[in-house]
Amino acid sequence: MTPLQWIDIPPVWLAGMIVLVWLTRRPGWILPEGMEAAIDILGWVLILAGLALLVLALGTMMRRGTSPVPHQEAEELVTSGVFRISRNPIYLGDTLILTGLIFLWLSPLALPLIPIFVWIVTRRFIEPEEEGLARSHPEAFEAYAARTRRWL
Repeated sequence: MTPLQWIDIPPVWLAGMIVLVWLTRRPGWILPEGMEAAIDILGWVLILAGLALLVLALGTMMRRGTSPVPHQEAEELVTSGVFRISRNPIYLGDTLILTGLIFLWLSPLALPLIPIFVWIVTRRFIEPEEEGLARSHPEAFEAYAARTRRWL
C-alpha cells in the first residue's frame, strides 16, 4: 500500500468524523429532567454495540486468516459469525460508535455526519471490496449477497 492508501482507511475517516462531532457538541444544553441520562445511556449502548461488532468481526476474520485492511484483495470470503447478519459488520460498528458519540456529546448538529460517513464508506471501501470478492469468489459471493444485507 502507498502512504496515501494508509491514510485513506476507514479508521481515519471515522476519526475525522469524531473530531467533527466533538466540535459540534453542546454540553450546556438544557434538556427535560431525566432526558440527559436516557441520552447518555443510549449513546453508551450504541458505542458498546459498535465496539462489540468490531471485536467479533475482527476475531472472525483473524480466525479465518484474512486481513481487515482495505485496498487489498481478500484472501477468503468470510460469511460466519457476525458476517451472517451483515456483510460489513466493521463498518456497521464504526457507524454505531459515531452515532453513539453524537448522542453522548449532545451533538444534534452532527447527525448529518451519519449518512455522510455511510456514503463515504460505501463508495470508498465497501463497493470496491465487494467487487473484489465477486471477482475472486463469484458464486459464493453472489449467494452470500443474496442472503445477507450489506448493512443490516
